[in-house]
Amino acid sequence: MRTSSDGTATEAARHTTRSARLVIALCWVAVLLDGFDLVVLGAVNPALLDYPDWDVDAGSLTVISTAGLVGMTLGALAIGTLTDVLGRRRTLIFSVTAFSVLTLACAFATSPEMLGVLRFLAGLGLGGALPTALAIVAEFMPGKKGSASTTVMTGYHVGAVATALLALVLLESSGWRAMFVAGTLPAFVLVPLMFRYLPESPAYLSARGRHDEAERIAADYGLPSTDVVPSDADHTPATAKPASPVRALFSPQLLRTSVSIWVTSFMGLLLVYGLNTWLPTIMREAGYDLGASLSLLLVLNAGAVAGLLVAGRVADRIGARTAGLVWFTLAALFLATLSINLAYGVYVLVFLAGCFVFSSQVLVYAFTSAAYPAEARATALGWSAGVGRIGAICGPILGGALLEAGIAYPWGFYAFAAVGVLGAVALSTSRPVR
Repeated sequence: MRTSSDGTATEAARHTTRSARLVIALCWVAVLLDGFDLVVLGAVNPALLDYPDWDVDAGSLTVISTAGLVGMTLGALAIGTLTDVLGRRRTLIFSVTAFSVLTLACAFATSPEMLGVLRFLAGLGLGGALPTALAIVAEFMPGKKGSASTTVMTGYHVGAVATALLALVLLESSGWRAMFVAGTLPAFVLVPLMFRYLPESPAYLSARGRHDEAERIAADYGLPSTDVVPSDADHTPATAKPASPVRALFSPQLLRTSVSIWVTSFMGLLLVYGLNTWLPTIMREAGYDLGASLSLLLVLNAGAVAGLLVAGRVADRIGARTAGLVWFTLAALFLATLSINLAYGVYVLVFLAGCFVFSSQVLVYAFTSAAYPAEARATALGWSAGVGRIGAICGPILGGALLEAGIAYPWGFYAFAAVGVLGAVALSTSRPVR
């Protein structure tokens, strides 16, 4: 009889583990679609320049690209905040549906201006999807917020790589419009699955006073109730159940941390977008041929995936804030060493730079998840991502200015290294999480 009950308990544990993993998988795919958006416009830009029906130049493409990033900034700020009001589940489903429909509409754009408007509107949904997905995964992986953030963000880079490979297959044979169609196909599977299998976050329900629902979902998904219904000692009265989630970010206890996170996120995404945009060009300025320069971009992103897998485990052991300080510092170090022409040794340095640059930003998200109470967590993540998107706009501008001035090599790497140092300094001013 005991064996039977033990077997039943083991089977129940396996069931809850599988269920939680399904939630994480759904969020991972949602972030993968965000990774598609990172690369798709860059992939179709050459085809748009040669498109005979439109008069498009580099300036027009810059405006279209910036429109999408501005949309993501506003979406992260607005939808990230709404997530703490309306709930994680419905907000993520809405965001994925909205940006998928609008990305599909890009395939039928009749002018560059229309494409820019659609990219802006799609950016609103994209900006809201990332912080919401990060909040859900953090709350379904209690005690492992470092691994939660880095795990889900691997989807971002897998999506970017998959889109680049998709462009090799589709662009020449089917044209640029096919890229936007193909990029929305996963959503036709993902959205129905989210309707069916994505639960509301127990931490959100508890923060809204719906404790019975929170306890039931926590039991179904194998989450300890102590991680769902925080005790009064977990947060000070000034930060518990604020009148609005935005107000919590500006509370006396959290304001210093909020500003620190915003500045650090700005620096982190400036590095991510600046390097992804200009690394091949800077390496050509350094004397490497085009093939080697493009290969280095792939090595950079391969290093990003490896860095994410390591960073999450390190953050779970020493804390996301401490790990972030180490990661930003090492990112600055390896970016500075890229100013040295080392022939084949540069591949190792670029790989290591990728390991630390990309996961530094993700550790900011992990620290954000740990630093704020559940009732303001998605808002905090949304503001972190939203302010960071401003850095994403500035990164390509910085690299372009250095190239135009003729000093991209080696001063481009010194400039990006300085940004990494500033990120570490900003993060060091935050309050450690208790």
